[in-house]
Amino acid sequence: MASDKIPTSRVGRTAKIGGLAAGQAIRQAGTRAANVTRTKEGRDAALERRHIEAAEQIVAALGTMKGAAMKVGQVMSFVDVGLVPEEYREEFQKKLAALRDAAPTVSFEDMQKVIESDLERPIGEVFAEFDEDPIAAASIGQVYRAKLNDGRPVAVKVQYPGVAAAVRADMQNLGLILRLAKRIAPGIDPKAIGEEIRDRIHEELDYELEAQNQRALARIFRGHPFILIPKVVTRLSRERVLVTEYVEGNTFEELKAFPQEHRDRTGEILFRFYFGCLYRHHQFSGDPHPGNSMLLADGRMAFFDFGLFKRMPPGTVELEMSVQRAVIEGDAAEVLRLGGETGFLPEPEKFKPARVLEHFRAATSWYTEDEYVQLTPEWATQVLIDMGDPRSEYFGQMRHESAPPDHIFGRRMEVLTLAVISQLRARGNFHRITREWFYGDEPETELGRQEAEFYARTPA
Repeated sequence: MASDKIPTSRVGRTAKIGGLAAGQAIRQAGTRAANVTRTKEGRDAALERRHIEAAEQIVAALGTMKGAAMKVGQVMSFVDVGLVPEEYREEFQKKLAALRDAAPTVSFEDMQKVIESDLERPIGEVFAEFDEDPIAAASIGQVYRAKLNDGRPVAVKVQYPGVAAAVRADMQNLGLILRLAKRIAPGIDPKAIGEEIRDRIHEELDYELEAQNQRALARIFRGHPFILIPKVVTRLSRERVLVTEYVEGNTFEELKAFPQEHRDRTGEILFRFYFGCLYRHHQFSGDPHPGNSMLLADGRMAFFDFGLFKRMPPGTVELEMSVQRAVIEGDAAEVLRLGGETGFLPEPEKFKPARVLEHFRAATSWYTEDEYVQLTPEWATQVLIDMGDPRSEYFGQMRHESAPPDHIFGRRMEVLTLAVISQLRARGNFHRITREWFYGDEPETELGRQEAEFYARTPA
């Protein structure tokens, strides 16, 4: 199979994306002018049309990118989680899924050159067996199954040749794409979000950093009763090659067909892992993607792909938990004060405390209200709308809200975890789980008790 060179020039793509952004801006301005004389139904219909056009243009713009398209598409997953109206959602999900799953056509011969260049040895000296057919396509590379000389099965993640240069070139166009995104979610700060995305994606190009992230979580969860982080083979991990323990089990698509009680258990594990990493360990995977976890035969869930990773600065998580406690306790004045302190509400005097509390509750009710709930895609859609969509009843005040860079990936992790659990239609009282972190409450579920015993043995 011949290899396709990954282009690194941004000249032509910049012009195309710039035209898309300018065209959308003109149409948006036209909609605002026409809305003066429209009925509410007419305004909603016009907004929906503009909304659909903006989402289409984001997909088209991402399609012009080569190296970074899949990764930026993952970061901007709010487009396919539910911000697109119901009748168009399936189409957009397919488009973005195809974009994320697309990969350069690279021959194994070229991938082998990357492996041998980074490991500085012929592949036959390093591995006893190596399957040339990839078992998965990652955003910037492929994953292969192999066996070490000592007999251990391993997964070998290899970066596409030339993809790093292509991604860095595409990152120059990110600001233009975020301007399109702002048409859908006006509360976002394109500059701040752009900087955070660039930092995380540039880090993701270095598999040695990913290996470091994975080793850190593997140490934290070593011996955990229901979470497994595959071990890194450090001596064989380099900037473009990452070798880890090989695991196999049920994929997320298979899990969606499991009985309800199994899906409930899986939903709780996903919640405890992604949210627990943030609130307990202050470092977390920024990519709660269905393809990044697997249910093993022994009932544990394995998690992988830690390139998109965030470590929170000291004090930041404690401040977030203070906000969450104020929301739970209905303390509107404290929510407003802390919102100003965190930077979510840069000008607190422009907000009404009760309305701010309502908005925060709408976005977090699935885990801040003490209720047994079943999470569904429709629930996730409404949360996404309430967090940053023109259809939200809080749209007016969202224009004055902000998303501080240190919190961007935390919020992304939060909504994507909700989206993944919602696809399982899992049930549970997620509020009671968060109380373990926010208030130090005793666990009320079997998984919670198992986890408490684990942390009692191995304090983090």
